[in-house]
Amino acid sequence: MYALGLDSGTQGTKALVVEMDSGLVIGRGYNRHEMINNLKPGESEQSPETWIKALKQSIREALKNSKIDPADVVCLGVSGQQHGLVPLDNQLRPIRPAKLWNDTSTVRETEEIIEAAGGKKAFIDKTGLSLAVGYTASKILWLKRHEPENYSRLFCLLLPHNYLNFYLTGILHMEYGDASGTGLMDVRRCCWQPDIINLIDPELINKLPPLSPSEEPVGYMRNEIAREFGFNQVLVAAGGGDNMMAAIGTGNVEEGIFTLSLGTSGTIFAYSSKPVIDPEGEIATFCDSTGGWLPLACTMNVTNTTELLKELLKVENQGLEDLVKKAPVGASGLVFLPFLDGERTPVLPEASAVFFGLTRQNFNASCLARAVLEGTSLNLNYGFNRMKGLGLEPREIRATGGGARSQSWLQIISTILETPVITLKEPESAAFGAALQAIWCYYRQKGQTVGLREIVSRLVKEGNLAARPEPTLLELYRELYQRYNSLWARLSPEFSLHRQWLNSTIFSQKDRSS
Repeated sequence: MYALGLDSGTQGTKALVVEMDSGLVIGRGYNRHEMINNLKPGESEQSPETWIKALKQSIREALKNSKIDPADVVCLGVSGQQHGLVPLDNQLRPIRPAKLWNDTSTVRETEEIIEAAGGKKAFIDKTGLSLAVGYTASKILWLKRHEPENYSRLFCLLLPHNYLNFYLTGILHMEYGDASGTGLMDVRRCCWQPDIINLIDPELINKLPPLSPSEEPVGYMRNEIAREFGFNQVLVAAGGGDNMMAAIGTGNVEEGIFTLSLGTSGTIFAYSSKPVIDPEGEIATFCDSTGGWLPLACTMNVTNTTELLKELLKVENQGLEDLVKKAPVGASGLVFLPFLDGERTPVLPEASAVFFGLTRQNFNASCLARAVLEGTSLNLNYGFNRMKGLGLEPREIRATGGGARSQSWLQIISTILETPVITLKEPESAAFGAALQAIWCYYRQKGQTVGLREIVSRLVKEGNLAARPEPTLLELYRELYQRYNSLWARLSPEFSLHRQWLNSTIFSQKDRSS
């Protein structure tokens, strides 16, 4: 028997056909997504029809490559980009294109919701996390304010992966993990937070689908869709946000393991058996898709920076790797602040990117390339240190995403974060995690008591030790990290507050290393 795992991301949809007993991936498919062009600065949108088209094409390609009988597929799970807003009318059709996770046009709405809640601390007290610009809540207020006619038609709102589940099953549904990234939930109690919802619209609670635990499936695939692919009865699991599914797909279901996803955005997250609440709100404690919690730091600029640099320098991945190796560690003093799309961690939604310290010695392709990889890694280290400051203790980092194919990048990350980094045999961790969750749901439906941790320990295969911290470079990178933090903190309106926290972090690091 086989499971399908789907990952509907920003750039496209990936599909995996997974053999349920061995975890072997025997078929792969991919189809790109189209972005909506000519939007205002800060806006990022896609049509949900794009996701459906890509889902169908990627499934067909994966089935063709697998050479299996489609009737042997018995379950399916969907991973999706988090935080997007899919508003539906009373005919359950999208009212307008979806606003995506990296849409930063809602800065004002975010600030107003936080202020109306009584400030950042009060918001965190109510929900367990702070409201980031990319979360769904501020998108809803934006729709109400900027497109009142569209808002008046709102019957139900979904997140991207929920919309695909709805397309597949005809059932409106939302599970704890992805829903915790809306900013509308109390993540400690796994329920909607009425005080926050009422700040946007007292009627909004009636437009939210019911919540359910991640182990409960949505339902079965509609017959007319199943016939398109030659399926019989296919159970559709709850699925989840891409980070929740990547946690499962990397085996991150116990304390001490961190997952680092190097995609368009960069996320680093860990499993916790209890909520880890950051009083400053920089680390989001989402619900995960195992029944625990997923403290997470998100940066909005990782492979988007390298893709633009490759285009500028007219090189491919290996060409970029070669350039990085030619440059000295520290890029001869060139520092890159990677805020091309603003930033979530640290909180700089309206910042832009900076190359700082250009000289005749470093104004070259090699130093530019190394500075980009180092700058994105230093930025990830800010959130990583914040997570450690909240009591999370990393034993190892499991790297996934497109950036994890770069050995140079992983070595830089391992040394800056001072933690071993490993890769996994299956690189598409979100799609793979969605398949593993579907297998778990299928066994439960059949009355088997097998747990998700047992499935993960059996089917997630470690690859190689990609990198260990380089002892001779630790002090250099610690000094570069201090310089990096002093630069970005000057972009923040709360400069003095950040400086105070950074100084305490730096001194505590020195104490540990002495």
